[in-house]
Amino acid sequence: MNRKNLFSGLILLASILLATFSTCAQKLVVTDENFNQIGSGLNPSGWQDLFTKDLSNATFKPGSWTMDNSVLTLNGGGYIWSKEKYGDFILDLEFKLEKNTNSGVFVRTGDVAKFVQSSIEIQIHQSTDGTKYGSCGAIYDCMAPAKDMVFAAGQWNHFTITCKANKIYVVFNGEQIIDMDLNLWPEPGKNPDGTKNKFRTAIKDMPRSGHIGFQDHGQPIWYRNIKIKQL
Repeated sequence: MNRKNLFSGLILLASILLATFSTCAQKLVVTDENFNQIGSGLNPSGWQDLFTKDLSNATFKPGSWTMDNSVLTLNGGGYIWSKEKYGDFILDLEFKLEKNTNSGVFVRTGDVAKFVQSSIEIQIHQSTDGTKYGSCGAIYDCMAPAKDMVFAAGQWNHFTITCKANKIYVVFNGEQIIDMDLNLWPEPGKNPDGTKNKFRTAIKDMPRSGHIGFQDHGQPIWYRNIKIKQL
């Protein structure tokens, strides 16, 4: 092979490798792979813990939540919120339930005092009823998950939640279960399929930036490896 052909071959190989890498990187937005990449250090840039070890960057009632060995534990007494606001981001975490546990992850919360009407909740529930209310991974009162993926009580589950402009994606235990376009909810109190929801503000008009929170619904819940990357 002459030098010209060799050089052309190397350029072609480099182009293929670059295209493959770019495709894999894009998958971080909507797939479950990014947790493994965080842990292995393959994609450390931009990732950070949502909460510090001493919870000094969180708002909560003292003693209601504790962080020990990177596990966030609900002791009871209220929700926990990030002090910082986030707009476009990937949130990656694990959670563990007991039987009948009910909790949730609130994103883009505009007002923590009125969180029900100023945020979007990704439901956490030891339930596989397939509804937009109870099923784990549902966008509460708006959209049921495509699949029921929750593990049995006592096992660690894995969420990857992506918020990007008008889109929300949820990957749950390796399966994408939510692909939501907020712009399809233009009316208060109404879902695209005609069913009612409880929101006095149209979902498309909900805040696009806000606090992230974890719910205290009165049952045990644990979170760990809570990582966030702003987009």
